[in-house]
Amino acid sequence: MSRDHRDDDALQTRAVHPPEHRSGLLGRPTATPVHRTATFTFDSSDTFAAVMEDHTRGYAYSRIDNPTSDGFARAVAALEGGQAAQPFASGMAAITTTLLAFLSSGDHIVAQRQLYGGTHHVLTRVLPRWGIRVSFVDSPQEAVSAMTATTRLVWCETISNPTLRVADFPAFAAVAHDGGALLVVDSTFATPVVCRPLSLGADLVVHSATKYIGGHSDATGGVVVGDGRHLEDVRALRTDLGGSLAPDEAFLRLRGLQTLPLRVERQNRTAARLAEGLVAHRAIESVDYPGLPGHPDHARAAAVLAPGLFGGVVTLTPRGGKDAALRLCDSLRLCHIVTSLGGTATGVSHVASTSHRQLDDAALAAAGISPGAVRVAVGLEGPDDLLADFTTALDRM
Repeated sequence: MSRDHRDDDALQTRAVHPPEHRSGLLGRPTATPVHRTATFTFDSSDTFAAVMEDHTRGYAYSRIDNPTSDGFARAVAALEGGQAAQPFASGMAAITTTLLAFLSSGDHIVAQRQLYGGTHHVLTRVLPRWGIRVSFVDSPQEAVSAMTATTRLVWCETISNPTLRVADFPAFAAVAHDGGALLVVDSTFATPVVCRPLSLGADLVVHSATKYIGGHSDATGGVVVGDGRHLEDVRALRTDLGGSLAPDEAFLRLRGLQTLPLRVERQNRTAARLAEGLVAHRAIESVDYPGLPGHPDHARAAAVLAPGLFGGVVTLTPRGGKDAALRLCDSLRLCHIVTSLGGTATGVSHVASTSHRQLDDAALAAAGISPGAVRVAVGLEGPDDLLADFTTALDRM
């Protein structure tokens, strides 16, 4: 993925100037209004019916569509380079609805082995109840062998949670499309600032907007981006399942988008500084970060991610296993112990007992997750202050 300074400027401009929804009235609000209403009224029953049946574009019920939520979705689509997007109440609502929109009993999924714990749980514990099977793979080469006549989706993450592996999108896309399947990419850890998977062959991109897109740890949300044809299927099931994004949360997510490029670039730069500063510390067993030359996907990351940006998350494994991991988290002065990420303050969590608590020891090992892994989601603190906080805590171990 090749981007120069002009690309970054264009992304920032789109973030500050999202697509407008014009009412036709003189004078337009500078900020997208919060349409805090469950229902919309009509002058005639015929018009009401036409909107409800999707014969006429409009709004009837906020579980189906809401102008504020739609405004947020359009803004994300503009940043990702997608034709359309659908907003959701959470990242997991976006993930599960996307899966169910394209899968039926007897179908098959090929999924990257390194996945967010919630996604892994749905694939291994929920979908099998309806006869939907999953095969986990470590590479596009393994995916070729795993594909079957019933494979409908190939699923991966731009930067995997928490092992920070970087997916080979062009190769996964070729495997999926050769088998008549869709490639779906969870790009929560990257955001469109770091990578835009649709330009690399993905059919759909999923985000937990609770994370970097919102950026302030104050509301949940999710979004799916792709072409209009696929998004109609997603919208139809979102309407039926009810995981729609509320207008207040949509407003906060939309406001967060305006500073997304600035925040993410700062977090990425600080994460690189932290990883480089801790990799040789005597109390550290390993540091996982795609920006380090020793990372197994460093070359791929440099090819598919934005120049100089390798994500805002660093995974540290201190010597001493789980007990050492918990002591590290508890000893930090500037960091919040939290399960989510992407906010202004750095967050830390012991992976095995939080984001990946659904995985047993065997599944953790298969995914390459150490029992002592600590996920560090870098915030907006001064890089020197943050590095000093970790160094002080590790020096005492």
